Amino acid sequence: MQTQKPLLPDVARRTAAWCGVVLLVAGVAAVAIFLCIILKTAVTPVLLALLGTALLGPVHRRMTTHGVNRSVAAGVTCVLLVAVVGGAGYIVVSALIETGSQIVDSLKDAGQWVVDHFGVADGVNVVDLAASARKLVEKFGASAAGGLLSGLTLVGSLIATSVLALLLTFFFLRDSDRAVKLAHTIAPRGTGDLVEAMGRRAFEAVEGFMRGTTLIALIDAVCITVGLLILRVPGAVGLGALVLVGAYIPYLGAFISGAVAVLVALADRGVVIALWALGVVLAVQVLEGHVLQPMIQSRTVQMHPAMIMIALTAGASVAGLLGMLLAVPVCAAAFGIIGELRKDRTEAPEASAGPSGASPP
Repeated sequence: MQTQKPLLPDVARRTAAWCGVVLLVAGVAAVAIFLCIILKTAVTPVLLALLGTALLGPVHRRMTTHGVNRSVAAGVTCVLLVAVVGGAGYIVVSALIETGSQIVDSLKDAGQWVVDHFGVADGVNVVDLAASARKLVEKFGASAAGGLLSGLTLVGSLIATSVLALLLTFFFLRDSDRAVKLAHTIAPRGTGDLVEAMGRRAFEAVEGFMRGTTLIALIDAVCITVGLLILRVPGAVGLGALVLVGAYIPYLGAFISGAVAVLVALADRGVVIALWALGVVLAVQVLEGHVLQPMIQSRTVQMHPAMIMIALTAGASVAGLLGMLLAVPVCAAAFGIIGELRKDRTEAPEASAGPSGASPP
């Protein structure tokens, strides 16, 4: 009996199958993003709490290994989180308030210097450019915050989100030992180990990003601030605060904060000091890229710069500034899950089983 010849060649059928998979994944991702936007009031504190848990999880684990009660350890860790974040926020905001007007005036003077020395067409008014830029920033800020703060005042929303994120961080830290059991409970039959492995890999990626980025941001901010203070650049502390905040937005934040520092040095101290400031910024970036990141940051968050820029653009389009801050850790977690799914698990049961055949906890 002759077998019926397929209507389409194998290549066409494989292509159609992969197109179906891509469409299915894209549809699920679109629905997930839509639900996150609709439920942003609940999703935002959860994501912030996960970042806080990833940052201070090692502190909690060290305390519990020394016999401290889990609830007490979680409470102390949350108090430490409030102290660190509140103190850093106070320092950054105070520095920006004290030197903000000076930095803006210096940027305006630097823009006028560029107009005068590079033959920009007549009729260009730096004041008008500054006003236009200010309107653009205000418009971007309004659109970025509009999705997050819809129907609520800015202060009230920030307070409510911060309090809820802090409470969730406490519960995540205290009950983290139940996460494995929960993963096996909600997972379909026979996939509990895979779900657990994916969860561990995703959280390790976020943990590596938060710890590495925070430490690198502190080192970058201190080095650049010291360099600007030595060069006697006005507003050095405020510029260092910009570097600290911008470090959480890879590449883009460092470029913007470094450019602002160089322009301020150009306006107030001249071309020579501006070149020295540029040298300080470049030296710190080289130190970060070739020494700090390989030594400090976990390998689980090493992504190609093109992927990081795409993630930042997508995050900004979905949730504005908050999306840019969360884009890289979310993308790192997704890559960790994909890497876990691609592992060959044909020998997993034999490797994981002990002498009695039981799986490890």
